Amino acid sequence: MASVDVVDETFLAVPPHVVAAVFADPASCTRFWPDLTLQAYADRGAEGRRWAVRGALVGTMEVWLEAVLDGTVLHYFLRADAPGPDNRPVPLPPRAAAAETRRRQLAAKQLAFDLKAALETGREVGCPPVA
Repeated sequence: MASVDVVDETFLAVPPHVVAAVFADPASCTRFWPDLTLQAYADRGAEGRRWAVRGALVGTMEVWLEAVLDGTVLHYFLRADAPGPDNRPVPLPPRAAAAETRRRQLAAKQLAFDLKAALETGREVGCPPVA
């Protein structure tokens, strides 16, 4: 089991393909996770992406985009450990793992809220997404 295990879900009132376009842009991923090097191994189109993670952590990350009502539930998963001397995963000590998990949880929620604010611009609460 990974020592850093982050799961997050946020509803965005925009279609999945709009959210998918953000994560398909490598520049966005570099901006969102500057300390991680991501290598996509599954491009699922409007359903999201999966990456191998290297850098500050070693493991996997996924963004699953689920079409729900008139929008998208953005599911985010990060499962990783510290990089060892040979870049293989090494579990973090419990306190460090808890701190890193919490830091990544807060960052994931901030990312989701930032996307929500940017992508839902102009949408009235309770109204359909803006085309």
